[in-house]
Amino acid sequence: MTILSIDKSSWNEGLDRARSAYTLVGPAPDGEARGFRELAAGEYPAMDGRQTRLSPKGVVFPPSQVMMTCSLKEGDTRQNIYEAKEIDTSPRAVVGIRPNDAKALALVRLNFDTDEYRDPYVVAAFEACTWIGLAVPTPSATDFSTSCGTGPFDESALDVLLVEDNDRYLAKIITDKGAAWAASAGFATEAEDGAEGLIAARKEAAENAITSSISFGRIQEKTVLELYGADHWEKTTFACLNCGTCTYACPTCWCFDIQDEVHGDKGYRMRNWDSCMTSLFTLHGSGHNPRETPMQRTRQRFMHKLKYFSDKYDHGIMCVGCGRCIDQCPAGIDIRTVCDTMNRQA
Repeated sequence: MTILSIDKSSWNEGLDRARSAYTLVGPAPDGEARGFRELAAGEYPAMDGRQTRLSPKGVVFPPSQVMMTCSLKEGDTRQNIYEAKEIDTSPRAVVGIRPNDAKALALVRLNFDTDEYRDPYVVAAFEACTWIGLAVPTPSATDFSTSCGTGPFDESALDVLLVEDNDRYLAKIITDKGAAWAASAGFATEAEDGAEGLIAARKEAAENAITSSISFGRIQEKTVLELYGADHWEKTTFACLNCGTCTYACPTCWCFDIQDEVHGDKGYRMRNWDSCMTSLFTLHGSGHNPRETPMQRTRQRFMHKLKYFSDKYDHGIMCVGCGRCIDQCPAGIDIRTVCDTMNRQA
């Protein structure tokens, strides 16, 4: 294991050197809020550690993505024949991602990269990325990441972990991809012998600062039908507006819709984010809707997060404790409370 010492005064210069080999992606102003996007020349990732409103999920699973195109021109020999759009596999360095957000994207990959099916668009985007995480020394009041098998210093889904230390970053190189990125940036100064202990102490302090937690052991022990038919769902989900804010903000939601669109003489097959919280999501062509009521749709979201995912992948729950859904829910619904209710009444 190597730990580098990177002086902040040379940070942007190093990022610029790395641009010759990587597209730089990071948190930056994006409309009215901050989000993860490609950064143009002269732009650099915000390194203050503030959580973005939307997660970095869009880096590998865009909100709207053209998958195929076709010509609609009369007489064109390829008219009405869809052809896959070329997938961009050029290297990208995602700098400044929170450790639990990186873990969330690893959970998303479980759905798109299986023994039965491998989504070429999502998997190619994952493999093109080098993940340079920024540790979170001061977690928010709604952060419960340590309960979810991750945390503010979690290295499990990163190639490099950056830890701020006054006028420098300590960069813990975790993988060969991380080492290649650091070399391309010209970061080569090794930190002193005590750096590993300093990082460990900062990690312990950050994890101890998290006072919010959830328990889901009894949820995992119960059958789906026992949880599905519990008597608390009407009360638990009464306030939900089914607006879908939680699903769009969530770093692990992966629901999508496929639509065909026409513009001029070209046709497009597009994948767009969708939400299990909307009535249209499960509406059949016949008019039947198996999740017709708001309660049924809200129950589906929490059952998926806290039970279905765990049963299918045996990989913990489908949540990394980022707190976005808690912070942004207009009705004040708190997944920690829902999880506690399910765990107690299971």
